[in-house]
Amino acid sequence: MRVLGAVLNAVLVIAYPIGVWLALTRFRPRFVGLLVLAAVVPILVLRFWKADREHLVAVLRVPLVILTVLLLGVATDDSRFLLFLPVFINGALLLTFGSSLRQDVSLIERFARLQEPDLSAAKQAHCRQATVAWCVFFFLNAVTAAGMALVAPISWWAAYNGGIAYALIGVMFAGEYVVRKYRFRDYGGGLHDRLLSTLFPPEGS
Repeated sequence: MRVLGAVLNAVLVIAYPIGVWLALTRFRPRFVGLLVLAAVVPILVLRFWKADREHLVAVLRVPLVILTVLLLGVATDDSRFLLFLPVFINGALLLTFGSSLRQDVSLIERFARLQEPDLSAAKQAHCRQATVAWCVFFFLNAVTAAGMALVAPISWWAAYNGGIAYALIGVMFAGEYVVRKYRFRDYGGGLHDRLLSTLFPPEGS
């Protein structure tokens, strides 16, 4: 069920902008919103069921934003709620990442400790810097998505939110990974690590 939920979630997120673009050219916003709700609600229920009760608010923050915006779109029959959904999602992610900076352990550090429980002070600082970088990314992405929703043709909106934004996320992940390997020179056995170790040899080699 966890794998199925992850697959459905990924498919929905990637297909959403293209699906909305195609649907809005044929149907009223209320009907499109109901279709999206029919796809989203089962995933939200599964997310709630699997969520750790200790971190329930953080886990459900983005899904609840999605549900609220879709319900507003259905209630008002206004397509702008459907087009602004990526803006609200990025805003919720910005809030999630940013709020962790007020705590001793940043959000990226929590993820890192799942793989390496005993992080050095330098790696903890790197995790905090990476969290800040993601906050900047989500802010800029939200601003761009809002501009697309307000002034750009819907085809541009779909292209950015359904493709370009995910490519930029991939660049962020790859860039952080390369910077981390350059700073700390700790490599695994994968091909990508072997390639990076030739560019940035381990200290003392």
